[in-house]
Amino acid sequence: MLIMTKIGPDGAMVCRGPLAALWLGGLLALAACTSAPVSDQINDPREAQNRGVHEFNKDMDRLVLKPVGAAYVSVVPQPIAIGVSNFADNMGLPGTVLNDILQLKLDEAAQNTGRFLLNSTVGLLGVLDPASAMGLLEKPTDFGATLNFYGMPEGAYVELPVLGPSTDRDMLGKAVDFVFDPTWLFVPRPLVYLSYGADVGATIGDRGRYSETYDSVLYESADGYAQARLLYLENRRYQLGQPAMTDTFEDPYAQ
Repeated sequence: MLIMTKIGPDGAMVCRGPLAALWLGGLLALAACTSAPVSDQINDPREAQNRGVHEFNKDMDRLVLKPVGAAYVSVVPQPIAIGVSNFADNMGLPGTVLNDILQLKLDEAAQNTGRFLLNSTVGLLGVLDPASAMGLLEKPTDFGATLNFYGMPEGAYVELPVLGPSTDRDMLGKAVDFVFDPTWLFVPRPLVYLSYGADVGATIGDRGRYSETYDSVLYESADGYAQARLLYLENRRYQLGQPAMTDTFEDPYAQ
């Protein structure tokens, strides 16, 4: 929910080549051996620790992300801000296609591939978005969804420093999405590095653009942690086609 960044490649342990493929195959095989229970409850055994991280994230938002986001939307012209977001989204599409294939969603893989090729050429590396005008909309997915497809349970809720709400399964998915990012195989390095900056810029722009929504959750709710947790789990389970939550959060500000 806060800064969705990727760690720079020079500072990360990146596993590639045949060994990486073998590791990924083993992970999926292990996940396939289990049947993922579908939960409509909140599983948060580490709530005390998570609340501490939530307070850290709130402090970071109040001191850095919120004011920078406000400055970004007031200084950066909207067409440029849209172009930055488009470029960041486009550079993430190869990873989306890989997850489509792993989930056996070949139609969505074809659509996302067509979108990437069109926007990367006619759309000037994705800065423009002619694919949407032609009906080639993105079909988002990630490795957390792939793990769910192969039967890995959701695990416990966790709030990550800087990255915000997640679950045990999605936390692993985020790590795998970075380590196995296929853009490293065929995209020139300067563009890959630039995509990391675009990710940050897009997130800062979202913080400024949707400031009222962020503020209502983080600062105006009676319990911002519980509200953020519920919103994340409801949205994530909806994305995965799972049942609605039975746990509810009653916010007096909604009265």
